[in-house]
Order: sequence, then structure tokens, then C-alpha cells
Amino acid sequence: MKEIILIKNGELALKGLNRSTFEQALIKNLRRRLGEVGVFKYTAAQSTINVVPQSDDIDLDRAVEEVKKVFGVARFSRAAQAPKDIGAILDIAPVYLEKTLGSCATFKVESKRSDKSFPMTSPEISAAVGGRLLASFRNLKVNVRNPDVVVYVEIRDDYAYIHAGSVAGAGGLPVGTSGRACLLLSGGIDSPVAGYMTAKRGVSLCAVHFMSPPYTSVRAEKKVERLTEVLTAYAGDIHLYKVDFARTQELIRDLCPPELFTVISRRMMMRTATLIAEKENALALITGESIAQVASQTLSALACTEDAAGMPVLRPCIGLDKNEIVETSRKIGAFDISIEPYEDCCAIFTPKHPKTNPALADVRKAEEPLDVVSLAREAAEAAVMKKNSYIRKVELF
Repeated sequence: MKEIILIKNGELALKGLNRSTFEQALIKNLRRRLGEVGVFKYTAAQSTINVVPQSDDIDLDRAVEEVKKVFGVARFSRAAQAPKDIGAILDIAPVYLEKTLGSCATFKVESKRSDKSFPMTSPEISAAVGGRLLASFRNLKVNVRNPDVVVYVEIRDDYAYIHAGSVAGAGGLPVGTSGRACLLLSGGIDSPVAGYMTAKRGVSLCAVHFMSPPYTSVRAEKKVERLTEVLTAYAGDIHLYKVDFARTQELIRDLCPPELFTVISRRMMMRTATLIAEKENALALITGESIAQVASQTLSALACTEDAAGMPVLRPCIGLDKNEIVETSRKIGAFDISIEPYEDCCAIFTPKHPKTNPALADVRKAEEPLDVVSLAREAAEAAVMKKNSYIRKVELF
């Protein structure tokens, strides 16, 4: 008896004439993600991708854990593959479902024939399989309204498949199908979530981290490296650029009004990140900003910040409250790292009374003493020279 993984690709089915492109991207990502587990055969038909182990010693439990993190997978099932013969189906079903049905009280069977040439109708298949299962498991009763377990029998082109339902996948679109963007990655909770949410829409990532030694420590830098590693489990390879931002912040402190320090710092981050993004062929910047969460994230402040960016700024957390962001951070395994109490350069030189609703004209006037172009270029070029690559052996599409 061969056990496989059936993947439902959900949203990809809505892509019309482009669907095959998205499916092939998903298969490529699956192949690379599962490359560490073993060799599998991948076939796509009827909004389903069959992932078939090519040897008996493959750890399917491990494969399932990898599939859970692949964007583009809506739902998936572990299923027994059977010949398209009702006798074979009736023999395999009780054996394959023994652990599942041995500990429940009620069930029902649902059948689907993609191959209409199969000599039995779907209700007839369900009745036959249900009868065999009732005979095999004396603890079972049929409950068509609210069963403990639903057994599915799918008759497809080459084989029949038997399983006991599906579980949710990561959803979204395959990474690499929606272009590339540059994540401004701090050591906090929000920005890793923003990166995860953007990658879920098919965007591949690079990342920029701003640090300010000696005001920030090596421990803070290592913390961000670990957060980058967390993101690679979902987004694939990430190039991380570490920007030494101390000199820029010192100049802003010395030459600009203190109440505008934070917004001018953010504008310099945008300028620097834009230059790095261009080297990465990225088309947008990503931040973890959420409206009014802190003083620098009022609409006025966000408008002033975005004015300095040379490309679109994506803010996937913009309408989420902190509890929602924390929930996602926990889900992806970033939260415990994010809350480690190491310094963030955004907190360096923060004024006691930052201006919460700055006017763009005032901000532009206040930063005139700075050579903003040269500062951004110098910081970006130094960061590019020290680029770090966080690469999974299973690099995505």
C-alpha cells in the first residue's frame, strides 16, 4: 500500500489561463522544500497536486511538516493510493484507516468520481466502502449529519485515493510568483510578521536591518539573524543587509530639531533601503508599521516617511492590532526571539516628546542641514559589502 500527499492548491485555481504557471511554481517550490526529505514525483490535475514518494523509506511525517510551510498550499491530505478497482479499494480502506477509525464512534463516507467511466456511481461507492468499514470496525456507527470522521474516496484518472479529511496549509501564492520586495527588519515583533504576510502573497524577500553600534550590541544583531532564519522557513532564501546607522543618527541628533528626530531617522532608513532594494531588483519596501501603534506611525508621520522612499512601501500589518500581530508572530515561531530585551536602533536618541503629526514641509526644511543623498549612499554601499545570505538548501522559486 502506497501512501501519498494530496495537495489542494485553492486560490491558484482562480488564475485562469495563468494557472499552470502558478502550479508549476508551486511544484518547483515543493520539490526544493522536500529535497531534503527524499525523492518525490509531482503531478498536477484538477486543482490537485499529487506528491508521490519514490522510495519506501521516506519519512512522510517530516514531509508533511515541510508541506505545511509552503505558500500556495490551501489544504492537503495523507492518502492511500489504490488501483481503480472496487475490490482493491474495499481491501485497502480498512487497513489504511485502522488507526483513525479504531478510536471513534461515528463516520460517513463521501465519494467523488473525476473519472466518470468508473463503473459505480459516487453513492454506490460510498455505500460499498461504508459497508466494509462497518463490518471491519464494530465500534462504528454511521452518522451522516455530524460524524466524528469523514472518509473520502476520490476516483481520479490513474488511481483511487482514500483518506480521512484534509488539514489547512499555509495558503497564499507560491513564493516568487509576485516579484521581489525588501523588508525593513527590526528586532521587534511586527516586521517579521510583515515579511511573512508579504511572502504569503508570492513575494520573495531580501531584508535590511539598521543597527547603531556602539549604542546597539552584537546580541541585538544576532537576534535579527535568528529572525531571518525563522523567515527562511516560509520565504526561502533571504539576503540580509546590515546597515551601520550610528553616524546618520548622530548627525540627525546634532543638526535637526529633536521633536522630529524619529521621523527624519525613518526617512533616512527609507532612502537607504531603497538603494539596497534597487541592487536586489526589488520593486517595493516592506515595513511592520501599524496605524497609531507608536508616535511615528500616525498617518501624518507615515506620509512623511513614505515621501522619502523611492518605491512603493507595503505595510501588511497596517490595520492589525497588537494582539493580532502577536498571534501571527507566535504561529510562525518568531515571538520568543522578538521579545528578547536587546537594543533596537529605533529607540536610540528618541526624544521625550516626538511630534506625532508632523507637516511634510516642516520635515523637509528640518533635514536640510543633512546631505541626505550622500549619507544614504554611503550607508547602503557599506551594507552591500557586508551582505549575509541565509540560504535553505531548498531555495524557492
